[in-house]
Amino acid sequence: MVSEFKLAPSILSADFSDLRSALKICDEGGADWIHVDVMDNQFVPNLTIGPPVVKSLRSVTDKFIDVHMMVIDPDKLVESFARAGADNITFHVEAADDPNEVIDLIRSTGKMVGISLKPSTPFSTIIPFIEKVDLILVMSVEPGFGGQGYIAESTDRIIEIKKYLSDQCLDRIQIQVDGGIKLHNAEEVISAGGDILVAGSEVFGSKEPQNVIKKFYASANAINA
Repeated sequence: MVSEFKLAPSILSADFSDLRSALKICDEGGADWIHVDVMDNQFVPNLTIGPPVVKSLRSVTDKFIDVHMMVIDPDKLVESFARAGADNITFHVEAADDPNEVIDLIRSTGKMVGISLKPSTPFSTIIPFIEKVDLILVMSVEPGFGGQGYIAESTDRIIEIKKYLSDQCLDRIQIQVDGGIKLHNAEEVISAGGDILVAGSEVFGSKEPQNVIKKFYASANAINA
């Protein structure tokens, strides 16, 4: 049973010169969240969006803004993104000297807290911090660039995390999956336990992006049915 499925289109794959149109696509398609990939060209080999862009998005949308920080020293950017209007702030466990400190800092801003791990990072790495977060972001590609293929082993990882959360009575924690998410594998990922799917190129690279968004929700509804 899938409850409260959400799609979070990643504006990394949108036209940066016309983000208003990207937001309109998300509105018309019915997407719940807007996913913002933040890369510092140090933790990952790419450079993308900073707090000013989030602030601009916040001024023209009331949708949930989901910030994924792929940066070293994430604690240095938390307050800037919180002030800019982020609703959730996710950091990478691999990038934090003290994950508890980062979690507490995000929590102090009144935002939702997410923790992420790369495909090669053992799930056990984040277990000490799980009870303090709202969201676990499973990277199903190596972070850094959009348009990559879904790593097949990610499905087993999602199943493992979902089982752990259920066994520990932590079902309130949502599982987000990011990387290589397409319409053809959506049902597989949702069935494994993905509550929130991040899709970039599949949405914004389509000729009918609004319909693609709607089809993701139809996949979730089909599982429920």
